[in-house]
Amino acid sequence: MKLVVQVRLLPTPKQAAALKATLRACNDAANFASVTAFTTGDRREYALRKHTYREVKARGLGAQAAQHVIKKVADAYTTLKAGIRAGNLGPQGCARRIRAESKPIAFRADAAQPFDDRCLSWDHTAHTVSIWSTTGRLKNVAFIGSPGLQTLAEYRKGESDLVCRDGMWFLYATCEIPDVAITEPDGFIGVDVGIANIATTSDGTRHCGKGLNAVRHRNRELRRRLQAKATTSAKRLLKKRRRTEARFAADTNHTIAKRIVTEAERTGRGIALEDLGGIRDRVRLRKPQRVTLHSWSFHQLGSFIVYKAARHGVAVIRVDPAYTSQACSACGHVDKANRPSQATFSCTSCGFAEHADVNAARNIASRGVAGWAVSHAADDAA
Repeated sequence: MKLVVQVRLLPTPKQAAALKATLRACNDAANFASVTAFTTGDRREYALRKHTYREVKARGLGAQAAQHVIKKVADAYTTLKAGIRAGNLGPQGCARRIRAESKPIAFRADAAQPFDDRCLSWDHTAHTVSIWSTTGRLKNVAFIGSPGLQTLAEYRKGESDLVCRDGMWFLYATCEIPDVAITEPDGFIGVDVGIANIATTSDGTRHCGKGLNAVRHRNRELRRRLQAKATTSAKRLLKKRRRTEARFAADTNHTIAKRIVTEAERTGRGIALEDLGGIRDRVRLRKPQRVTLHSWSFHQLGSFIVYKAARHGVAVIRVDPAYTSQACSACGHVDKANRPSQATFSCTSCGFAEHADVNAARNIASRGVAGWAVSHAADDAA
């Protein structure tokens, strides 16, 4: 499996200036290549290279850096095309999609730039890197990091991205970690995600409810007031808040995912998740609830659970979420009337009562057991 390890660079002022000039030159060249791709319609890497390689290289970039710039542009257009095809930018004729299709992709002056082993070398003993720049090779650039440095030293493979964020320099290095054999699960932990509680497990554990929602409400009110002002400083603060909230959400999702995976590993069970693809198009909620639902990355939480589970050999299965909130986990009876309120589940058939999210999580766990049995029976038959 692939894992990205982040390390922070500690360049001297002279090295930082050289790195800044390098990013600016690379992204200036990327904007030129993007305009060429847009006007000519040649957006695949090989075709784009014919049009732009000489000009990109003439802008002060080395041969290898020029290749990476062109590939970055081609990949950006491929991602845009895939996003349009998947409907992420709205239907044909919608304003957002028209804007995306009517102009070349633009790269910020400090946008990330990939480096391969010809442009970047690591000294894990001294904790330094040697990196190519437009002013020459920068040697002995110090770096620091988390316990992931051991993973970096053992499994780093492929490109590393140079990133400048809030005046700090980082390298995001890709590591290829050997797959861990999936242990045959002894049952499943069901995970129900929602608005009142970000995640609830079939064991009855509710993660980040009232306290987290208070923080989210306060952030939403701050955004609303800043958006209403619409001044230059308000827009700058909005941008800063966006990054702050994204870091807060990612940290919260990491914490929830780690707790769920740790419990599953400890008890020898797998994890059953709802298949929430297209949930924003399917669910119909009142406007305040829509804002709350759309302001949290449930997809990110699911992806964190999946990759953490894979690292520990914990089985993960996706199940159909249909009627999990209306079905009784004791007798299976499905009825809208089983949910008299958001937090309450009371079966109109057998009288079983439970917290609504816990009941839904138990239904997800049951579907996980059934889905795992069906998929492995098919594998055995094949």
